[in-house]
Amino acid sequence: MEKLWGGRFEGPSEAWIDAFGASISFDQKLAAQDITGSLAHVAMLAKTKILTENEAAQITAGLESLQKKLADGELTFTIEDEDIHLNIEKYLHDEIGPVAGKLHTARSRNDQVATDMHLYLKETVKAVIEQIHSFRHVLVKKAEANIETLMPGYTHLQHAQPISFAHHMMAYYGMLTRDQERFIESLKRIDISPLGCAALAGTTFPIDRAYSAELMGFSAIYENSLDGVSDRDFILEFLSNSSILMMHLSRFCEEIILWCSHEFQFVELTDTFSTGSSIMPQKKNPDMAELVRGKTGRVYGNLFSLLTILKGLPLAYNKDLQEDKEGMFDTADTILASLNIMSGMVETMALNQDKMAQATEKDFSNATELADYLANKGMPFRQAHEIVGKLVLACTKQGIYLQDVPLEDYQALSLLIEADIYQALASKTAVERRHSYGGTGFNQIKAAIARSKKTLENERTGKK
Repeated sequence: MEKLWGGRFEGPSEAWIDAFGASISFDQKLAAQDITGSLAHVAMLAKTKILTENEAAQITAGLESLQKKLADGELTFTIEDEDIHLNIEKYLHDEIGPVAGKLHTARSRNDQVATDMHLYLKETVKAVIEQIHSFRHVLVKKAEANIETLMPGYTHLQHAQPISFAHHMMAYYGMLTRDQERFIESLKRIDISPLGCAALAGTTFPIDRAYSAELMGFSAIYENSLDGVSDRDFILEFLSNSSILMMHLSRFCEEIILWCSHEFQFVELTDTFSTGSSIMPQKKNPDMAELVRGKTGRVYGNLFSLLTILKGLPLAYNKDLQEDKEGMFDTADTILASLNIMSGMVETMALNQDKMAQATEKDFSNATELADYLANKGMPFRQAHEIVGKLVLACTKQGIYLQDVPLEDYQALSLLIEADIYQALASKTAVERRHSYGGTGFNQIKAAIARSKKTLENERTGKK
């Protein structure tokens, strides 16, 4: 088949070479964006009198026909036409004849593909922002229902201090809020039009780049044509933000997987988000959480892949840049699916509140309470820390816990200790008393939830 760019070449290309060089197997995902960009381009060509009104009208009608056929699933794409741009151009030629060739006036596939990807990511990032917002709402709802649900807080995966489960959920709310902010901020660098940069040096035609950008909904245009066709920073930033998001989801999944285990028994996932074993009938595996944790690696890989592709490229366009799309598409699909899974999984997750509370009692996570108790009575904290550390060691050897120590033994350690020590050592008291801003105290959590609900509502309604 004759190539649209084949004038310079004498012999036909070979099919296996065409297959290696073609990108249509994946860049067909840009079909809708490619038509959108072309509609803006032809409108601009008409406005600047580069095309006649009749030519522009024919091309516009052809593109709109293809737009409808694409939406109806009537377009199929072939390797023979390499990429989405040439496939669409071929279809347009079939629709309206040779005048279709005038669409490519003052345009290159270099600025065309860059435009398509800016349009794609602009739409995708907005969808990601909405999904993150929804998941944050789920986290706040789960927290609000579990303000006084106690659980161990951990450092080094060892019991550290008792906390509220709501406090734990709100920690992830904070992470997801920062993730959403990063994606929002990235829109500024996505919302730029490269159309009109042409191959690399601009064009001799009297185009109006600002007009075509406006028609596509872009708020700015690239100031430098070399930069416009070779920039992939906006994709890198998307992949980087996605990697951070997936890291947060993966941390959460790791905890959910632990909490589902027989050793913890803190939560149970619904059947929707679990699977069984082909040989062990008792198994209920947290496979969806494991998959989100596992898919984090592929998102990281997509980031590292594009960083590696770009690191040695001279300006402007190089065929290497064809490899910028699959990772972008894969990452978009992965993070949107993962966020959807996480929202459903956390929303329907059942908590074993008794088991979680019990885990805060048969441990030494209240040791800090005893040290604080002594410090509040006037003992230097370092001295209190040493006394409590020695007492914990003694209790460990005896197989008892701090709440099991008789009052006379406490008073033998220090006359500062009175009968109210047992109330101070209670897990609920320990949590409730941590009223510093951002702490796990119930009143602090209620205030944090109230602030978060207001933030989410303002985001939903567009208020500042």
